[in-house]
Amino acid sequence: MTSTYHGKSSTSTRNFVVITKQTEKRLRNTGNIMAGLPLFENTALGQMRDGMTKDEMVAHYDSFAELYDEETAKRDYKGPRICAEALAKWLGDRKTSCILDVAAGTGLCAEELRKLGFTSIDGLDPSQRSLDYARSKNRYNKYICDFVGANHTSDIDDDSYDAVSCCGGFILGAMEPDCLRDLIRFVRPGGYVCITTRNNYLTTVKAYSGGKLEAAMLELQNKGFWEQVSRDVVPGYHPGIDAVIFVYRVLR
Repeated sequence: MTSTYHGKSSTSTRNFVVITKQTEKRLRNTGNIMAGLPLFENTALGQMRDGMTKDEMVAHYDSFAELYDEETAKRDYKGPRICAEALAKWLGDRKTSCILDVAAGTGLCAEELRKLGFTSIDGLDPSQRSLDYARSKNRYNKYICDFVGANHTSDIDDDSYDAVSCCGGFILGAMEPDCLRDLIRFVRPGGYVCITTRNNYLTTVKAYSGGKLEAAMLELQNKGFWEQVSRDVVPGYHPGIDAVIFVYRVLR
């Protein structure tokens, strides 16, 4: 698979801080959701905002790629494990199931999927430097640098995968509801799409607030493209921050 988009790179900065328990408590109590990604102040991700361009979003992730795993580990980021375990409940043979990890980043979700016995995992992300880091860890079978969404046509063929995982893609400044149709398109009928993000983003991110994200999901269900098989809110996405997990079965 050839890559069709390479985002801008920017010089990495090492001006990062470890978030203390006191800072975590302050962020949770103030609900400071829209000032970048909470718990990631003073990092490139702390500059994420609603309304940023795709190139700006990619530049933030490019600049943070080499430090992403280290910094998320310091913040006890469990989203990839939560997403992988949720998808594993629904998929069949783990040795033969083909998974596309959308918003793959550095490959943390793939790492968790491999721990569960999955071996055929491709990664799609618009940040080339994130994918380069994932390649250095041998986390995917294929590395696809591309966007998804209504205003972009991916090179990936219809019905190519048994499942799509998407952890941390529907966040501030990143994927919007018009990306859902592509996630369905990539999956064979009978396969699954698993979307995991922070539960509070459903009400605090402009593109999803007022029920817009779940309304888009329901519209696609009413049109017969997929059906919801589970929707769960679980603790521990980050300390004190819940995850919401959507799993859909693709129908056509």
